[in-house]
Amino acid sequence: MNSRRHTITSLSIVLLAVTIMSVSAIGQNAYAGGAGMSLSADCSGSTCAISGDTDRSDQDATMIVTASNGNIVTVGQLNTSGGSFSGSLNVSALDDGSYTIAVNQGSSSKYNLSVSVDVSGGSSDSSTSVSNMVAASVEEAGAPEAAAASGLTLTAGGMEGSTTIDVSGTTDRSGDITLTVTAPNGNIVGVSQISPSGGSFATTITTGGALWSQDGMYTIKAVQGAASSHQKTAQVEVIDGHVIPEFGVIAAMILAVAIVSIIVVTAKTKLSLVPRY
Repeated sequence: MNSRRHTITSLSIVLLAVTIMSVSAIGQNAYAGGAGMSLSADCSGSTCAISGDTDRSDQDATMIVTASNGNIVTVGQLNTSGGSFSGSLNVSALDDGSYTIAVNQGSSSKYNLSVSVDVSGGSSDSSTSVSNMVAASVEEAGAPEAAAASGLTLTAGGMEGSTTIDVSGTTDRSGDITLTVTAPNGNIVGVSQISPSGGSFATTITTGGALWSQDGMYTIKAVQGAASSHQKTAQVEVIDGHVIPEFGVIAAMILAVAIVSIIVVTAKTKLSLVPRY
């Protein structure tokens, strides 16, 4: 009877280990998909450049520009071939105020994003972006997130509990790269410029302080020129000013090995993991 209980308990622990590994792997695969959409509006003078990325190329995106009073200013269609889209908005004839630029692919909230730009005197210097896309998969806990390669690649991550984010990437261009860090509430907490060397770039961002007081996902955006293929984003979770990496497959495997080791030791020493009656 005790032997049967020991066997059942051992099988339960093995199933628990397998479940943990499976759930972790499923989460990593979903994370690796890079699903979702991003949207940016970079204005200079009378023109706002609209661009973004999407994991759907089977349906064009619709852009709707709305004034603060709710009136629709313009509606346009953006081609999403190749997983990216771009367009422009002429603000020279618009009244002073704030305008919402919304881009959607269907009714799913996952593919409905919007940003706001301010117009004054027929011009705007607004620069804003939003994204619900996740970067490529993380191979292990503490490994950086990486955006898919497409002319410009971006990697951002850090060790668990650290107060620095390591940023690096590659590019096939020689122009300077502008990095913008945005807090979960949309506030910009940092802007810097990097000059690539030999087709690659790297820098370190220090977290902490009043600007990093909000917990959540911080978005790091790299822009090199106006082409959407040279605009990438990556996200890093920060809590209490410290980096929190994703829970990786390697960590799950280590946990599973530890559990299996306990089972083996228990079997050899004839110990039972459940009370005997």
